[in-house]
Amino acid sequence: MNYQRELDMLLAKLEKSGEVPRLLLHSCCAPCSSYVLEYLSDYFEITVFYYNPNIFPESEYTKRILEQQTLIGEMQVKYPISFLAGHYDREKFYKMAEGLEHLKEGGERCLKCYELRLRESAQIAKKGGFDYFTTTLTISPLKNADRLNEIGKKMEEEYGVTYLQSDFKKKNGYKRSIELSKEFNLYRQDYCGCEFSLAEAQKRRNYEK
Repeated sequence: MNYQRELDMLLAKLEKSGEVPRLLLHSCCAPCSSYVLEYLSDYFEITVFYYNPNIFPESEYTKRILEQQTLIGEMQVKYPISFLAGHYDREKFYKMAEGLEHLKEGGERCLKCYELRLRESAQIAKKGGFDYFTTTLTISPLKNADRLNEIGKKMEEEYGVTYLQSDFKKKNGYKRSIELSKEFNLYRQDYCGCEFSLAEAQKRRNYEK
């Protein structure tokens, strides 16, 4: 499926109707959310849902969540953006990752982590009466948009809230996120978030020395 074309069609329909739906946007970090917020805030009333129990260590989590809140406060947008913090439940993540610790980044452990975060997002979206929910994760060149959208649609079927399919790296979305990160002087981390991805990043840094 051409996710960008489908999204373009929906946005054109919303613009024509004048409707401004409520969107719960799961965000993995401020840099990835920057372009998505710039892009979608012309069409939706967005609540950024920061739910990332995978992030390690806690000091990194604190740094990232504060950066997210700062970005929201500084961006000039058409429709208001609000913020909602999820519960930082690391034990839930480790229970999910049990038996998968040895897998390389991008494998089954990561897919289960995506589902963990999207499931929580769908539950919050349903509880809050949102029209749509989605995630910033598809902006990353390292993330599989097909699998993310499959998980999102699965959550839509389970919870009855429409999942906004996307591939935010299209239309130079990732490039624009880098530009916005510089513009807002955002902290850009060099690993996805969990201690397993941190270990892999440290190995890469040592190899490059």
